[in-house]
Amino acid sequence: MKTKINQAAPTGTREPWESEADRRGVRYWMELLFKSPVGTVGFIIIVLVILSSLLAGVISPYDPAKIVYADKLIPPAWCEGGSMAHLLGTDSLGRDLLTRILVGARVSLLVGIFSVVVAGVIGTSLGLVAGYYGSWIDSVIMRVADAFHAIPRILLAMVVLFVLGPSVLTLIMVIGVTNWVSYARLIRGEVLTLKEKEFVKASRTIGAGDGAILMRHILPNVFAQFIVVSTISVASSIIIEATMSFLGLGIQPPDVSWGVMLADGRNYLATNWWVCTFPGVAITVTVLGIMFLGNWLRDVLDPKKPRNSIKAGDHFG
Repeated sequence: MKTKINQAAPTGTREPWESEADRRGVRYWMELLFKSPVGTVGFIIIVLVILSSLLAGVISPYDPAKIVYADKLIPPAWCEGGSMAHLLGTDSLGRDLLTRILVGARVSLLVGIFSVVVAGVIGTSLGLVAGYYGSWIDSVIMRVADAFHAIPRILLAMVVLFVLGPSVLTLIMVIGVTNWVSYARLIRGEVLTLKEKEFVKASRTIGAGDGAILMRHILPNVFAQFIVVSTISVASSIIIEATMSFLGLGIQPPDVSWGVMLADGRNYLATNWWVCTFPGVAITVTVLGIMFLGNWLRDVLDPKKPRNSIKAGDHFG
């Protein structure tokens, strides 16, 4: 008669990620967040950007692609010749800038988030395999990573987009595939340390398979580092999307993105500054908000400072 083996960690062996902070839940994390000025500012910026993009039709009723030559190059409302009907003014085709910025946020956030998902899945999977199994598998994966790292990321993205043609899906895949190396190296380094820990050895001793160890014991312990890297990667992906769209290899008109708006307004910077200034400000503020939140997460999830030792009154950043 076979005895069923329980593959959970032995009694008394607590996973490092099963801390008091995890058990307290969302309220605990919100308390930590609002005690950090940097984290709070970043969180508020991101929430405002997401909400304003989702409520673009309510905030500004204009069609972002509708051309109205009679309203072209109207200054912002507070400038001479401006109109309250167009708070941030209009572009060279009479399109409302506020509407286009709000709608463009959807595309920029979509590309930024989903490209990070693609990069994270590829990089984390390869990092787990390389770190856990080692040997020639580790060598092959790391040499491939070195090859990707040696090629300038933006140059590689430009070449692929030029060959395949620009589209939202292609842009997401290109940015994701060119960004997996940082995930793979980080996760591999964490796994090399974790696989020698007592709780992993104990699980292996009682008969847990490689898949169970990786998914149940190792992956949860690298998730904190994954979140921090992903947050920063969203910011860099938004910048790359804007760069590709500015160069004509990303989002294509009549679709709207911040990079497209910068390209539309570059010839008017000296005479009609608002056409490309406001999209540039939108990119800057959004990226700063994401970076602020990422820095807060880095401090809170720092493995050198156990989460169960962090008090709600601590200040980060």
